[in-house]
Amino acid sequence: MRIVITEFISLDGIVQAPGGQGEDNDGGFAHGGWSGPFFDPEVVGGAFANAASKAEALLFGRRTWQTMAGAWPARAGDPFADRMNSIAKYVVSETLTTADLTWNNTTLIPGDKAVAGVRDLREKDGGDLLIMGSPTLVRTLLAEGLVDELQLIVMPVLLGGGKSIFPSDGGLRTLELVSTVTSSTGVNVCTYRPKAA
Repeated sequence: MRIVITEFISLDGIVQAPGGQGEDNDGGFAHGGWSGPFFDPEVVGGAFANAASKAEALLFGRRTWQTMAGAWPARAGDPFADRMNSIAKYVVSETLTTADLTWNNTTLIPGDKAVAGVRDLREKDGGDLLIMGSPTLVRTLLAEGLVDELQLIVMPVLLGGGKSIFPSDGGLRTLELVSTVTSSTGVNVCTYRPKAA
């Protein structure tokens, strides 16, 4: 399976709480919902819908999974929501148990086996394994060289601090820009893949 990441991201590299206030206030983050003014259905919505349509399964960190599991089941009846609810899902967590997995078709990957678990999934036959949000997990996978495609939905805003997906280990990782699309709201949807050495 290909590991594909799609992220709303600010110009200063922040991915924390793009969807709404209270989504993730860690570190006193006060700008929840910052992506809203820049959303447009055609380019930004289309990028997400396209990534989801190619996905064979979804992969989440705990917090993002809990946010999604709290939102999507109530939206049944919408084609995108129905896809989100029916697709296979994996969640990496050190605290969740299988009894907590109330969102259908979810499998737990224990936190201490995250890298090995994702490697196993990546080696299986299948389509894309899509990750949305989940900055801690994404940072780990980027550091481990386990990302096959990175779609950054770059919003024209500076947030001044917050969570990032990028490793801070001093490693040099070269990416190749595969495509870019600009929306009428000033968003750039940039798709990158690791560049062969």
